[in-house]
Order: sequence, then C-alpha cells, then structure tokens
Amino acid sequence: MKLSRSAAAPDGRMPLMEHLRELRSRLIKAILGLVLGAIVGWIVFTPVWEFMTQPYTRLPTEHCLNNKCDLVVHGIFEGFFVHLKVALMVGAVLSSPVWLYQIWAFVAPGLYNKERRWTYTFMAAAVPLFLLGAALAYLTMDKGLEILIGLAPGDTTVLIGVKDYLSYAQAMLFIFGLTFELPLFVVMLNVVGILTHARIRKSRRLLIFGVFVFAAVATPSQDPFTMLALALPTIVLFEIAEVIAYFHDRRRAREPDPYADLSDDEASPLNLDAVDAALEKGDRAV
Repeated sequence: MKLSRSAAAPDGRMPLMEHLRELRSRLIKAILGLVLGAIVGWIVFTPVWEFMTQPYTRLPTEHCLNNKCDLVVHGIFEGFFVHLKVALMVGAVLSSPVWLYQIWAFVAPGLYNKERRWTYTFMAAAVPLFLLGAALAYLTMDKGLEILIGLAPGDTTVLIGVKDYLSYAQAMLFIFGLTFELPLFVVMLNVVGILTHARIRKSRRLLIFGVFVFAAVATPSQDPFTMLALALPTIVLFEIAEVIAYFHDRRRAREPDPYADLSDDEASPLNLDAVDAALEKGDRAV
C-alpha cells in the first residue's frame, strides 16, 4: 500500500523509498506537461519563429544577401532540430505552472510556515524579473547584432545559420533573465539574516565592478552596447535590493528584545517554543 506524504506523518516525513517514489511521480508529471507544451510549440512554430527572428530581420541590409537579411540552413536535419528546440522552449514556458507546482508540492511539506511564505514571495518576484530580463534581451538583440555584423569588411556578405542564431537568442534571453534574479537572492539572504545591509553597503563598489565584469563576460556578443544594457539595469535592481535590505534591518532592529530588562546576573527565561522548534528541526534532520 502506497502512503501519501500527509498519511506518512503530519510533518511530511516518510521513508526514503516513499520519497523516491514520489519524486519519480513528480518527474513523470512534469515531463508529461513539458511534452504536451512542446506539441503545442511545434504547432505554433511559424509565428514563434517569426517573432524570434525579428531582431535579425530588422538589421541594415548592407552585408545581407540580395539586400535581404535571411537566415541560412546548413544541413538536411538542421530544420528539424530548430523546430524541436523552439517547440521545447515554448513547451517549457507553457508547462511552467505544471513543473513549478510539482517542485513546490515535493518540497513544501518539509518547510515551516515561515519558510513557505518566503518561498511564495520569492516565486512571485522571480517570474516577473526573469520575464523583464528576457524582454530587455529581445529589445537589445538587434543592436548587438548590428554592431557585430557591422565589423565585417565592406565587400563581404554575412550568412548566419538558423542554428547559430537560435543559440545566440537563447543565450541572450536566459542570461538576461537569470541575471535579473541575482538582486532577488540578495534580498532573500537579507531576509533570512545571512546578509546585512551594512555588509551590502560596504561592498557596493566591488559589487558594481563585478556586475560590469560579469556583463562583459556573460553576454554572447560581448559588445559594449549589450554589456551596458545588462549591467546598468542590474545595478539599479541591486540598489533597490539594498534599499529593501535597509528597511528590513531597521524593522528588525526596532523589534523589542525579550531579555533587555534582565540584569547581568539574572538568568534569562527558558523559551520553550524555541526549544521545541530546535528539537523538531533536529528530528527532521535525522
């Protein structure tokens, strides 16, 4: 008889094999969601591909063949693999509620109520930040491509394969999206008490320098325009994260100290709730 997590224990504990069975079930459901989304992505390939290639088709035609910027297919199977990659990208986006829920359903029973609230906040902010970064990458791709293609000698024609362009577009979207998540991690580290506002303020110059170095190395084109397009908004987001950390630390400092009225030689009262929570945490770790 298979036990659900709630049936195994009130706090979500269960034997190792039950954990593995549940993990397998969650993975199967997530993969099925991805497959169904990929089928939809294959069906709507044409409008999605036209949308993705607009940054390239908007380029000046000086270095394009017959004054028209078209992508080139280099092999027999390249068209199929491009369809497959685009379908998987669309499928990952469409099925994100499914696989995000499967991850959450597997992890949530092992979290305390406060940790769950932090997770809700993290997810609510992470998705818009990633989409904001991806949108900025899409808007700046044509400028980076124009700079790189403009470096070709005047008497040459630039032929870009669909596979190369798709790899470039994927790298731009994911790098911008994931970079915009970094300030959110700073906020979460401050919330859990690992990183204070004082430490953030002290490291501001080093942080700004690191952002510019990261943007110069991580961007696929590595041109100055794309580097600045990634670095400057990221620094703004880090400044917002620092402000949030400042107010959070101030609020934490205003919280009353339960032991402030005790003299130096007076024993502090035993916090039974904290002891119970520590014991429960130790049981869960075992």
